[in-house]
Amino acid sequence: MAPVAAVTRWRLLLVLSAAGFGAVGAPKPPNILLLLMDDMGWGDLGVYGEPSRETPNLDRMAAEGMLFPNFYSANPLCSPSRAALLTGRLPIRNGFYTTNGHARNAYTPQEIVGGIPDGEHLLPELLKGAGYASKIVGKWHLGHRPQFHPLKHGFDEWFGSPNCHFGPYDNRARPNIPVYRDWEMVGRYYEEFPINLRTGEANLTQVYLQEALDFMKRQQVAQRPFFLYWAIDATHAPVYASRPFLGTSRRGRYGDAVREIDDSVGKILSLLRDLRITENTFVFFTSDNGAALISAPKQGGSNGPFLCGKQTTFEGGMREPAIAWWPGRIPAGQVSHQLGSIMDLFTTSLALAGLALPSDRVIDGLDLLPAMLRGQLTDRPIFYYRGNTLMAVTLGQYKAHFWTWTNSWEEYRQGIDFCPGQNVSGVTTHTQEEHTKLPLIFHLGRDPGERYPLSFASTEYLDALRGVTLVVQQHQKTLVPGQPQLNVCNQAVMNWAPPGCEKLGKCLTPPESIPEKCSWPH
Repeated sequence: MAPVAAVTRWRLLLVLSAAGFGAVGAPKPPNILLLLMDDMGWGDLGVYGEPSRETPNLDRMAAEGMLFPNFYSANPLCSPSRAALLTGRLPIRNGFYTTNGHARNAYTPQEIVGGIPDGEHLLPELLKGAGYASKIVGKWHLGHRPQFHPLKHGFDEWFGSPNCHFGPYDNRARPNIPVYRDWEMVGRYYEEFPINLRTGEANLTQVYLQEALDFMKRQQVAQRPFFLYWAIDATHAPVYASRPFLGTSRRGRYGDAVREIDDSVGKILSLLRDLRITENTFVFFTSDNGAALISAPKQGGSNGPFLCGKQTTFEGGMREPAIAWWPGRIPAGQVSHQLGSIMDLFTTSLALAGLALPSDRVIDGLDLLPAMLRGQLTDRPIFYYRGNTLMAVTLGQYKAHFWTWTNSWEEYRQGIDFCPGQNVSGVTTHTQEEHTKLPLIFHLGRDPGERYPLSFASTEYLDALRGVTLVVQQHQKTLVPGQPQLNVCNQAVMNWAPPGCEKLGKCLTPPESIPEKCSWPH
């Protein structure tokens, strides 16, 4: 779509909106800031009930904007969730899953050959049609190989890394993770960008903050609408914070990282005020998946009242903190009970830009503008996938589980626990339990912790089952899975290969079948 046509359509949308967006002659569509955290839990913010109340800036953002208590990621793991955000499509559609094992999580460590397919339309690529400048700051996680570089998929600028800050490695058997500025590798984690694992000190959040502030200032001078995707990873283990924040939280090192993020969000919003562009800038804050309870309490966050955490399709693995902020447009101090998804940020951003959705594919994201501007709620299901398997679905306040499991007995006996202290008999299982004939159904309003399944014989259960069954049948009838991108790993993609690791072929995540010398952290 030509930029002129896009802006014309955007102006028409504003005129038709009941929210009173402003004059028809608005010079450009709104700026878009998506602030995506890494492994941050629903219960990590004061506004969501965290008792230490150490997030004043995010709490103020919620007070000035809209809180979404029922907002979900598209997957309980980082890479598929991020692919879903930027494509507006479930990972089963865009290829960010594996078929190597039933209901297996998978992501993009250095060894993975796959990445975001060329056939997928990413948000920054589409926003170019309305004249947007775009930048990603932080973690990409959609593939390491050159063809998956973010600048090949619509972004104009990048400062960050293709992966998380795993390490350090010895650079003989495994290289440290690289950091890029656009096309140039400017260093590596633990080398040019140090992280002290003993103290938790690292200056990365400050670096990422400055990248964001500089980008916004430059685009304001150029009078160009901008899209900033701020995808930082301080709350992913090993968590880190800069020296002024270390030791300042009652929650320990993880809390230090959250406090620095909160301070950084405050500075970002303050700059928007100073530039006098708050009424022309849409900001949304959320996380890629639930808190990693496997790393808690020192290196992981809180999922509030919800069951389990990252890697699982229980509420703690996929329900996220979410705040929308747009002063003068979104009414302040509101709470929306719209069922939301990270994929909605794709669709909503295109609506803000006045751009049509791609018509040649299924888009799973919902436009949240009616909910944010007019309080209008839309009935929609939330699908919970783990790898190639539909594990659960939420419809209204009812959640039906078709499969349950946390992680294997083998991992559990090794001390790997995705649900520490939260055993629910028959629910948090360590074997994959099938419930496709009689799903376990929970009422999330009365039972947000998924501890009390409805009685199979109850009228309430049968009514909920009928609604859920129809939705799942419709979904599966039209589902065309994308080519799986996370099946094959090969050490040679990093231009190195330990003996015996050159042709590993298929991978599992967690990689039980891969020799220890060839494995990756997770």
